[in-house]
This record gives sequence, structure tokens and C-alpha cells, in this order.
Amino acid sequence: MTDAAARPMLQMRAISKTFGPAKALSGVDLDAYAGEVHALMGENGAGKSTLMKILSGAYMADAGGSVLIDGAPIALGNPLKAKANGIAVIYQELSLAPNLTVAQNMFLGAEPARFGVTDRAAMHRLAQPILKQLGIGFDAATRVSELSLGERQMVEIARALTTKARLIVMDEPTTSLTSRETERLFDVIGRLKADGIAIIYISHRMEEIYQLSDRVSVLRDGAYVGTLMRADLTASKLVSMMVGRDLSSFYKKEHRPSESTRAAVLEVSDLGDNRRVHHCSFDVKAGEVLGIAGLVGSGRTELARLIYGADPKISGEVRLNGRPVRIATPRDALDAGIAYLTEDRKALGLFLDMSISDNINIGVIGGDARAAGVLNFARAKERALRAIASLSIRTTGAGVNVGALSGGNQQKALLARLLETRPKAVILDEPTRGVDVGAKSEIYRIIDELAQSGIAILVISSDLPEILGISDRVLVMREGRIAGEVGGTTRAPIEQEAIMALATGTAGAAA
Repeated sequence: MTDAAARPMLQMRAISKTFGPAKALSGVDLDAYAGEVHALMGENGAGKSTLMKILSGAYMADAGGSVLIDGAPIALGNPLKAKANGIAVIYQELSLAPNLTVAQNMFLGAEPARFGVTDRAAMHRLAQPILKQLGIGFDAATRVSELSLGERQMVEIARALTTKARLIVMDEPTTSLTSRETERLFDVIGRLKADGIAIIYISHRMEEIYQLSDRVSVLRDGAYVGTLMRADLTASKLVSMMVGRDLSSFYKKEHRPSESTRAAVLEVSDLGDNRRVHHCSFDVKAGEVLGIAGLVGSGRTELARLIYGADPKISGEVRLNGRPVRIATPRDALDAGIAYLTEDRKALGLFLDMSISDNINIGVIGGDARAAGVLNFARAKERALRAIASLSIRTTGAGVNVGALSGGNQQKALLARLLETRPKAVILDEPTRGVDVGAKSEIYRIIDELAQSGIAILVISSDLPEILGISDRVLVMREGRIAGEVGGTTRAPIEQEAIMALATGTAGAAA
């Protein structure tokens, strides 16, 4: 092996960063080799984003650290310098101009010109080979507003290649992608590796890390913990490095599943809208965690919204503790004792510009009103502080805006609001999406404690290890119908293969 091949393309050494009295990074080291995917992991607040912002030139590192490309020190102080050194960062929130074409976005700020005027023909001619290199089917003249989220992600990558990027940072790139778009992204990452481009990949999704990474480095509390090679990568090692403790009981399951003879709390019979959900029937018993699995588009969320009254049903009935309940709106569901945690906490769940206390209390504060309708703010604050302590929401106070919290703590604040309604049944749609591994463990603890208290829990998740780890039995949906059940009364173990066979319609195909 030559010295160039043995030497990392990127070396970050002793990188530190303080913001006032807070130490965000403490002497962090990170390497990246040409043609590898180097995953960067850590809980929210571990320092990943700060480190990458220093690499991108958005932040200046404190004195004493250094960044080297091909062994030569470089000075980073703004994004233009980073770009000139072959560094590109694709953030979770895409930064494309939807009213412009793909080619215009790719060359934005660096448009080819002729006689001082942008040469659009040349721009499209230069863009098309890059799109072909990435295996992209749409044309460079396509307006970005016409593309899906996954296709827009590809435009971001193509834009990085127009700058001759040798290192691409991808920050949570699959958060809003479908499974098919994710597969396409992984194919593109494989092409980039083959072309010798180094990739730093940030994700909370363990299955992606196992599938893509050649090495994994972990930050914790702003410090470098260590690096695992692909051959040494295990869930227990990785999680232990991230949280600083052994999480052998990562998926909390201290509750005891209900006996089959126990009466159901939530019963759904022949529920459907004749479009996305068709004739679904099941029940959830007291203290039971029922998982719902299935591919994206199988109708899981649509089923939950029908139960909760967020969408109108055409057929079917919902019963609670044996009695039919009329649910035409979410308010009806809450009044009956059914709570629903949406999969999109930012757009549909939380009021991001309001305080934690206001978000927790908004569903029940009317019951605190004194005479003449005067609200009891002291009681509301007391309720919020109790919820913050009970759910381990990390914050400096109940008056902090919920939008300032990490994803995991936002999710726990939303859970706190639902639980204040004292529900008999809870529907959790993607309860750990976009949260770090430590917050996941805490959310699993909360789910387990709810089950121990006798609440019936329905969990929808695209994370199969999560479904396997926390569910007492699993229903699998396919094309808007319940394709089958795994575990529970079937007396079969809950296995990933059985779930996928039902989800894809291959169950029993061999026979």
C-alpha cells in the first residue's frame, strides 16, 4: 500500500469549540479515507453537528486544533474555503430553490457564463453527465418543485459533485425518504465510494449504519469515544459507546402481556375507508403492546387516523372496554379515552414556538379554570414540572420553547401531553423516529411503564428491531389490509422473517 493510500484523505485533530461557558467539543479527532463510508454517531448534543459545521466552514474551531487534507494543513473559516478544498455537506433540511431547474440548482453561484451572461445551454450540458454518473433518470431541465424528496436529495449530491467534492457529509439523509428512495440513495452512495469519494454519514438508524459503514466513530458529550471497524461492529458495543453504559436491556419489556382470556380494551371491527384501508379488525388488551408493521404505504398510519377520527371512515366500529364509541373527530377520541401520537411531531403534534408547559397543558388546561374562566397557571406549571421529571425531559425549565429541545425530548413532551388526558388506549405512530439512541431507550421505558399500568398500547413502526423488541404480538399490514399476525395467539415467536414474508406477500409462497 502506498503512503497516499494508507494516509487518511481527511484528518481532524484536537478540534475544540466553546460557546460562552459551554464546551461543545473537547479535543475531537476524526479521519476519513477515500472510498469509504465513515459513520459518525452519538446522542443528540454529543457534538456531531458542531464538528461538521467546523468542517464545512460554518463555525471556527478554537485555537489548537488542525484540519489536514492529504496530509497538508488547511485553513477553514467559511463555506467557500471548505468547498475549495473539496468538502461538501448535505444537511437534513435541503437547501434547494424549488422554482429553479435541476441544473440551475447544481450550479447555483457558479453558473457557466458567456460574454458575462449565464450560459444555460452549457449549464444543462455540464449537468447531464453528473446525473448519469449517479444513475439519475430525470433531466437536468426538470424544475425541482416537480421532484420527490428522494429525487431532491439526489440533486443535492449532484450539486456537491459539480464542486469536485472529494468528501461528502450526509446528515440524516433518509429521514423523509420512502424505502424505495432510500434504496436508490444507498445505490448512489455505492457509486460514490467506487469513484473514491469519502463519505461521512450521520444517522440514528442502526440498520443503515450496519448496511453502509466501513467504520463507525462515536462522540459523547463533545468528546471522541472511539472507532469501530465494520468487522467489530455490534449493537451492544455501539450503544454502550454512545450512552456510556451497558444497555443489555435496551428494549424495555418488564410488563407481562395480557392473558388471552382478558377482555380487550380497544376493539376495531371491519374498519375502512375503501381507499387506503380495507376491513381491518383486531383488539388490544390491557397492558399489551401490539405492534403494527408493514412496508411504507401499507396503510398503517391511515388505519391509526381512522381509529382516532382524524380521517372519515366508511365502514367499521371502534369499541372501548366493550362499548361502541362514536368517533368523528380527534376530540371525540380523546374524550372517549384514546390518545394518538402522530408520526410528524413538528408539523402535526407540537407548537414549536410555545413553551414546554403550554404544550403539555394545552389539552387539559381548560379543566383547571377557576370561576369566570380564569386559568390556573400555577397548577399548569406544577403539572408540567411533574411531567418533565417523570419522563426525564432534559431542559432548564418548563418555560423553554419546545422547539429548542432535541428530537427525543420533543417526543417526550408530546407524550406528556397525551398522558395528561388519562387515556385508556394509546396509539403511537413512529414513536422514536428521528431521536437518538439514549432517547429511544427512555421512550421504550415509558412505553413499558404505560403497559404495566394497564394501558392498551398500539405501536406503529418502520423499525423492525424496535417492533420485535417491544411488542407482545405483531399485526402486519399489506395494501391496506391486515395480512396476518406474528406471535400472540399464533404461539409462534416474533421473527423478522415472518413479518417481512407477510409484508411482502411471500408468506407461504414456498409451499
